[in-house]
Amino acid sequence: MRMCSFALLLSGIAAIPLRGDEINTSPLKVQVIPAYENLKWTGWSAEDEAGQPKALRPILLTSFGDGSNRVVVPIQQGTIHTFPSNASTEATNVFLDIEDRVAYSDKTNEEGLLGLAFHPKYKENGEFFVYYTNKAKKHQNVVSRFKRSANDPSKADPNSEEQLIVFDKPFWNHDGGTICFGPDGYLYIAHGDGGLANDPYGNGQKLSTLLGKILRIDVDHKDPGKNYAIPKDNPFVGNKEAKGEIWAYGLRNVWRMAFDRETGLLWAGDVGQDIWEEIDIIVKGGNYGWNLREAMHPFAKSKTPSEARPDLIEPIWEYNHDVGKSITGGFVYRGKRVPELQGGYLYADYVSNKMWALWYDPATKKVTANREIAAPAGVPVMSFGEDEAGEAYFTTFSLQGKVLYTFAPEATK
Repeated sequence: MRMCSFALLLSGIAAIPLRGDEINTSPLKVQVIPAYENLKWTGWSAEDEAGQPKALRPILLTSFGDGSNRVVVPIQQGTIHTFPSNASTEATNVFLDIEDRVAYSDKTNEEGLLGLAFHPKYKENGEFFVYYTNKAKKHQNVVSRFKRSANDPSKADPNSEEQLIVFDKPFWNHDGGTICFGPDGYLYIAHGDGGLANDPYGNGQKLSTLLGKILRIDVDHKDPGKNYAIPKDNPFVGNKEAKGEIWAYGLRNVWRMAFDRETGLLWAGDVGQDIWEEIDIIVKGGNYGWNLREAMHPFAKSKTPSEARPDLIEPIWEYNHDVGKSITGGFVYRGKRVPELQGGYLYADYVSNKMWALWYDPATKKVTANREIAAPAGVPVMSFGEDEAGEAYFTTFSLQGKVLYTFAPEATK
């Protein structure tokens, strides 16, 4: 069987069906290489205070966006590191340490410090935003504003925290955690459906809860009783039965979303449950079907499984659990170092260690290519990230501290 047809059988089809021979599934001539090989993580030890192994778990890679060309890497246990984007860099600087308020355990490893976003005007106002699981209260996630230290601009002020949104959830898993600024200057927040399995409370379809949603808030203004404002053009503003913060719903557990620097489209990888993983383009007011549907299929364990409906937005791509069992969403590559990746959406599967770049035509709403990238064995992709120049990286966990990888054109022989 041709690889193209095999990929369609296992990996799903575009929102508008294509014949198998119209989708390019040829492997990419791109190599994965370690990044910052000499880097030492200041303050990190491979053992905790009790002498137990403590893996380094970088949850993201981003930048300040201030022209300094510095890389920023938050660690799931509660620290944020920064260092110059130079391959020879030897040590990180601890930008913020909030381990005292972040809940993380290997047994509940969907919790912790999960998201980080710098204000578009960070250079001027020194503001940034952190999404973390609150150690002070069980099953609670928090989105908070922090500020750069007035005394040392290379560090943040841990005492500057201002909580914006608090999510109380019934279970420890499905925390979501991505926060990012859109081209409109608003902060977008992804939270999972509340956890366990099957979405037992139906949160994905409930507009009365923030769980199972993508939110959109204005961090530069404040509504009465809030530390943020709800944009007046949010889709459910004025609906007494809905939370005004909601931008999109019907999502299970978005693990990484990102805006395309060029088109402004919001991409999301939504982790599936029984059979299907999916990639979505998120739009205003969109209902992505969970838990009525799992990707492009009725969800059999739902109380009301549904066939495709006009009011339920289908993913642009899906793959089933013969291919992988937990999608790690990425972003659309707009860098210069690897021309072969230009315009491709990078994503991976955390369980199978497979990795791809996917091309999508917004005009025709068709996926035109889904090309595999040869990934190193035994290196699960926790998260993708991009530096200030738009170059691509991914993170993994390790007891040796070698946790950052990047991409390069395939070496010529």
